Amino acid sequence: MTMVFSSADELIAAEGRELGVTDWVEIRQQRIDQFADATDDHQWIHVDPERAKDGPFGACIAHGYLTLALANLFLPQLIRADNLKMGVNVGCDRVRFPAPVKAGARVRGRGEILKVERIKDAVQSTVRVTIEIEGSERPGCVVDTISRYTFND
Repeated sequence: MTMVFSSADELIAAEGRELGVTDWVEIRQQRIDQFADATDDHQWIHVDPERAKDGPFGACIAHGYLTLALANLFLPQLIRADNLKMGVNVGCDRVRFPAPVKAGARVRGRGEILKVERIKDAVQSTVRVTIEIEGSERPGCVVDTISRYTFND
């Protein structure tokens, strides 16, 4: 369920709050291949299932940056700001890839509001998105996303 905020004060009060989890998404080989085409990164561990099954992971794996990009899919499922003049992505901090995401694996996002601060007439939030892999103790990615919101009065 998406947590919705309609004012800076509401978001500030939510600092430290868990946001829950998203639905599972299967990472099919087709998505990995499309990412390889979009980024021109066709390393065999990503796009050659025959060779990859004898490689270090036993199967093709998603690119780390594909796994990171899923934060963009999951973040609006975890948190939404309404009543906005404007919202922008500021960036990311502390990106880590603790475990590979194999083709065919299911992943989901888990969110936590780490920090919220006022910056002039805006409020900036740092939300940790953990990309969990079904059946794995270690996540595929952990990223601290930074967003800035200017709410209507």
